Amino acid sequence: MFILQFILDAGATVMLPVIIFILGLILGAGPAKSFRAGVTIGVGFTGIFLMTGLLSDNLAPVAQQMIERLGLSFDIVDVGWPAMSAITWGWSFAGLVIPICLVINIAMLAVGLTKTMDVDIWNYWQFAFIGAAVATVTGNTVLGLVAAGIAGALAYVLADVTAHYIEEFYMMPGISFPHWTALGMLPVVIPLVWLTDHIPGLKDINVNAEDIRKRFGLFGEPMMMGLIIGLVLGVLAGAAPEVILQTGIGLAAFMHLMPRMVAVLMEGLMPISEAARELMSKRFAGREIYIGLDAAVALGDPSVTAVGLLLVPITILLAVVLPGNRILPFADLAVIPYIVSLFTAMCKGDIVRSLIIGTVVMALVLYMASYLGPIQTPMAAAVGFEFPEGAAMIGNLDRANIVTTIFVWLATLIAG
Repeated sequence: MFILQFILDAGATVMLPVIIFILGLILGAGPAKSFRAGVTIGVGFTGIFLMTGLLSDNLAPVAQQMIERLGLSFDIVDVGWPAMSAITWGWSFAGLVIPICLVINIAMLAVGLTKTMDVDIWNYWQFAFIGAAVATVTGNTVLGLVAAGIAGALAYVLADVTAHYIEEFYMMPGISFPHWTALGMLPVVIPLVWLTDHIPGLKDINVNAEDIRKRFGLFGEPMMMGLIIGLVLGVLAGAAPEVILQTGIGLAAFMHLMPRMVAVLMEGLMPISEAARELMSKRFAGREIYIGLDAAVALGDPSVTAVGLLLVPITILLAVVLPGNRILPFADLAVIPYIVSLFTAMCKGDIVRSLIIGTVVMALVLYMASYLGPIQTPMAAAVGFEFPEGAAMIGNLDRANIVTTIFVWLATLIAG
């Protein structure tokens, strides 16, 4: 129990280096190389999370002003994924999800049911969330733990299926995303990608970040794209001139620095990936193995961040016009780049098709967040979460995906 609590308290930036060091030793990379790889990965993830925090800090003021300007008010308040992860780990049985999913992952690797070795232990909270939600709905802890285990197994399989997109688009061989923020909308994303690939005219469009850079020169560079998007968001929010400029510079910094943080992370992963491939080729007749990571590593691509940032005002507008939407999107607007990371790669970085798919996806996310809010609220109350002032119900965008919604819907059927 102490070890599990240490994992939760330390967070990903501490636990990943430890896990990578141990994994490097197991794979035969040697103590020095494994230690350096672990520290480098810890530095890379620290930088990535600092950049994500920078994005959130710059989006929050303009998002708040957009919401106030539009006079939005809904009965479910978006408290963001950090709050929801804390609520999830507060579930009495959340700690059991880590050993359960680790055993499932190892067993699936051993018998060849998956190629993904999920080292992102801290993000097992996404599996635990499904377990806690099912347990809340059914009142049955065993069912909740079973659901969490199934959610983990399903994530490993889908991570395998989508790993080739990560290799081809992000140039990250041997990496997969067993991360429900990226994977959770696949049931609708796959047909949408196929559809946009077959619509005459649309299928021939390919406007990616590199094309924009070539066409617009200086103003097509990722840094300048961030500056322009930030300035536009500030103007749309009706913010003060200094806030508009701060948002522009903040997003320019994010677009410029994030790829460098991802490069540091990949530097640390390379020796571990090479050791894994060598071991598999020697002992398992050339079987591949993927290292499962947080989809945060995809945020270094300018097409992904551009699509994610452009979807911020679109999501707020959708919240206004969609009948039946109950959630006020705010704290999790910075998570949109994570949501789009996989289908942007599936669209080969085409910003136009990714935006079309993203608009449909975010509309569904709002509806599913509205559906899950009444379940997340008692989960929060059960662990003593302090609700924002005036909020009767809470929710978030990060956990609002099709897979999670299906688990909860099936639980409601079981509960009768």
